[in-house]
Parts: sequence; structure tokens; C-alpha cells
Amino acid sequence: MKREIPILIVGITGFAMLIQYFIPTDWSSFIFTYAQDWVIVIGIISMPLGIWSLVKANVNKLKVPGERFYSAVLLGGFLIMVLTCLKEESRIMGSFHMDLFQYVLVPIQATIFSLLAFFIASAAYRAFRARSVLATVLLLTAFIIMLRFIPLGPISTVNLTIVSWILQVPNMAANRAIMMGISLGATATAMKIILGIERTYMGHD
Repeated sequence: MKREIPILIVGITGFAMLIQYFIPTDWSSFIFTYAQDWVIVIGIISMPLGIWSLVKANVNKLKVPGERFYSAVLLGGFLIMVLTCLKEESRIMGSFHMDLFQYVLVPIQATIFSLLAFFIASAAYRAFRARSVLATVLLLTAFIIMLRFIPLGPISTVNLTIVSWILQVPNMAANRAIMMGISLGATATAMKIILGIERTYMGHD
């Protein structure tokens, strides 16, 4: 019963949400709104579980010599942010909690995103090698698009026209094909979950 009941609940809920989309009535709108409220409630309830899992995993890592330092930093930062947020004035700019957010967390995020630029440049260097006809087309297209950021006088006007065509015609066609593939994949996955074929959401097969 531990497996059948969750599958039954997911199947009934998924089928009800699928049907209500095609029946524009007051009760279907109520079901949709009520289900969205439950999603928010479940998300709030699952937050303590995620926090407990994070704390438990890093407490266990404190016993591992190679990972002890990073786990201690994570747990220390977590406790400091939680304790400093308990005061009412913690959300006011200039408070200790907001100073930690502005001068510690934001610079760390900026550093991580700036490091991504080097990974993107490395990936672009490997992808744009003209080893085949398709790679050459990709290289020339990327070169033309990057030229739009360089002021070249009359050439820039012609280049903007070419770039606009590239973005609106071949790029748009490829983007729509990718979105159609994603939509079909999401639909197939949803149907597998509703029918009970896909059961990985329960934590095991």
C-alpha cells in the first residue's frame, strides 16, 4: 500500500488537473486555484525537511577530515543568517543581517557568475573550431553576431540587418523546434507519471 496509494493520489490529481484545463467552468477554475494553493503549502512544509537534510548531511561531514572545513563554514553561515533574521529590524537596510547579505552573499554570487564567463569562453573555443561545414557555419554566424557590438560605421548598419535576420528567421526556427521538443518531452513525462509508469518521484523505482 505504500506504493499504490501515492501512485493513486498522483494519478487522480494529475488526471483532474488535465481535465479541468479543457473545461472552462467555475468549478474547474476553483480546482485549479485550490491545487495551486496546495502546491504552495506543500512547498512550505517541505522546506523544514530540506533544511534538516542539509544540516544532517553537513554534520555528518564534520567527521570527514577533507570536508570538515567547508561543512563548518556552511553550518556557521546558515546559523548566523538564521539568528540575525529573528529580529524585526533585520530586513531594514543597514542592519547586520542585510549587511551580511549585501557584502558577503552578493559578492560571492557575482564571483561565481564571473567564473562562468571563463567556462563559456572555453566551451566556445572548443565548439567554434572549424572542423566541419556545420562548425564553420556556426563560427561565421557567431562572428557576425558579435560584430554588432563593434562600431564600424556604415558596416554596422548592414551588419545589424543581417543579425536581425539571423535572430528572427533561422534562430527563431531552431528555438521553436527546441521548445516543441521540450514540450513533447514534458507531456510524455507527465503522462508517464499520471499512469504510474514513472515512479522515481517516490525516491525509488
